[in-house]
Amino acid sequence: MRRLVYYVAATLDGYIAGPDGQYDFLPFEGEPAKMIVDEYPETLPAHVRGPLGIAAAPNRHFDAVVMGRGTYEPALTAGITSPYPHLEQYVVSTTLGIDDPAVTVVAEDPAGLVRELKRRDGLDIWLAGGGRLAGALVDEIDALVVKRHPMVIGSGIPLFDGPFAVAAFTPGATRAFDSGLVVTTYTRAADSGVPAS
Repeated sequence: MRRLVYYVAATLDGYIAGPDGQYDFLPFEGEPAKMIVDEYPETLPAHVRGPLGIAAAPNRHFDAVVMGRGTYEPALTAGITSPYPHLEQYVVSTTLGIDDPAVTVVAEDPAGLVRELKRRDGLDIWLAGGGRLAGALVDEIDALVVKRHPMVIGSGIPLFDGPFAVAAFTPGATRAFDSGLVVTTYTRAADSGVPAS
């Protein structure tokens, strides 16, 4: 069965972006960039894949992406309505109106959307962010891949933004880079009280 995987970059203090949604302080260079290009090419938007020479790279982990409006907004601001044409694209928003058949806007029930996507055949589903959407979908998240950068920013958009609730995850593979970046995979703990879908 397909899983919902929250694949995301974060700071040591648990933020995925700055207070205004900025993320340009998160480095993309050296070994960590090579890891993303080699292992998670589908998580790079189309306008970046071409210059990196991976425009035709196959999807390794995901064939669908679910994101909140804040995560989608930078592409839209740049005039790109379909940032991931190599994936099924879903944007959760009650205010967004776009006319692009490659992107489905979901105004209600993101958990219902995810449960429906899990029932379909395919690769895993990438939860790209943001924090509020991750908070709303925490009960549906089967795994996390957190790219933890060795920096503290003090405030911003948290990894999860929602009501107090406990959801336990078990750490798995960890990979550390000379830059200080640590990538850890977590899976939903069997005794978390929340069944994995």
